[in-house]
Order: sequence, then C-alpha cells, then structure tokens
Amino acid sequence: MTDPSHPIFARLYDPVMKPAELSVLADHRRYLVDKLAGRVLDLGTGTGAMFPYFTEAATDGDDLTLFAIEPDPHMRRQAVERARELGLDIEIESAGAETLPFADDSFDVVIASLVFCTIPDFDTALSEVARVLKPGGEFRFLEHVRGEGAIGVAHDVLAPAWHTVAGGCHLNRNTHEIFRNDERFELVDYTRLENIPQVVPTVRGTLKRRRGGSILSRFV
Repeated sequence: MTDPSHPIFARLYDPVMKPAELSVLADHRRYLVDKLAGRVLDLGTGTGAMFPYFTEAATDGDDLTLFAIEPDPHMRRQAVERARELGLDIEIESAGAETLPFADDSFDVVIASLVFCTIPDFDTALSEVARVLKPGGEFRFLEHVRGEGAIGVAHDVLAPAWHTVAGGCHLNRNTHEIFRNDERFELVDYTRLENIPQVVPTVRGTLKRRRGGSILSRFV
C-alpha cells in the first residue's frame, strides 16, 4: 500500500503554492463553487485550499452540506485547522479516493482540485466518483496535465523524481483525456487555461453523471 503520509510536503505546500493561489488559481477555484448547492464532496482536500471558496458559496443562500476526504494525516490536520479558522462546517474523513466511505448516489457535486495527479489508482478513484454521484450530478475538476511537444517530453523525464519530492504527484498524467473519454459522464464544459504558464498545463471542466447504464465500467 502506498504511504499517504508526506510530512515535509504537507508543511511546504501552502507557502510554495501561495503565489499561484493569489495570482492565477483563485478565479478557477471560484469556477468550481459557482452556484454550488446540495451535498458536496471535496475529493482530496489537502490543506483545505477550497475552504475559503466554500465559505463564499455558503453565504450565497444555497443549502450546502460539505464533506471532504484527505488520506494524508499532516495535510488533514491543517485542513481541520483551516476549517476551524473560517468557521466552515465541513466533515473531513480520513480516506483515499479509491475507497470512498459514502453510499451510492449520495452527492450532487464532487470537486477535484489538483488532486488526481496524486491518486495512485486513477481508474478506481474515477469509478468511485461515478458511484457516489447522483445521476445527473456534477464532477467539477481543476487539474494539471502532461504537456505537449518538448514540454511533455520534459515531464516524462522529470516524472520519477517529481513523484518522490512532490507528495506522489504524477507530473505526466493525461488526466484530461481520461476524463473526457469516460462514457459514464457527459462532458458539459472543458477549458485549457491560458493564464497559467504552459510548463504546467492546467485544465478545468465539468462532467455530468449520465443517467442509467453501468457505473462499474469506464466504457459501455
């Protein structure tokens, strides 16, 4: 089993990411919470980067019930503290994305922000997203992906070392292609972000869980 604990990475994550959070990621995180309502799961919440935006969404008047999972105990501890500081009512579970401790069809929205790069078993995690989403529910994502051309080759070369120092992150995952080609979901929105340096290509989008059909297979 992959060890989910990365104490040094967890301690450095917020200071390292703060410039990007302030300069380019804020608008895209707000995209993830636009008109948010119902039961919502933050998949791999990390240190709680989405929490300020959930707080904003909660003040807009829509009824929200928030849940999160985070397997890394060091990140989860920081997330709990951030929720406390913000006064955010959110239940944070110690669980990985491959084994979600929730019933079938139990969420209106699942959100993934810069998390699928770190999940060891990508396909199983996406199957779990499909399982816990209600038919017609939304999967909203913000993810960095493998680059194209020379940048993609550089990502392939750097990926093993990056995986070691960056908390298990897979630098060269084609996350966007896997999302877009999964027959359990309808592609509602997809954008390749232009205001983020292309050394770290990033995409955002929304998938809708199809009604009917099997949730156990990626292809029908």
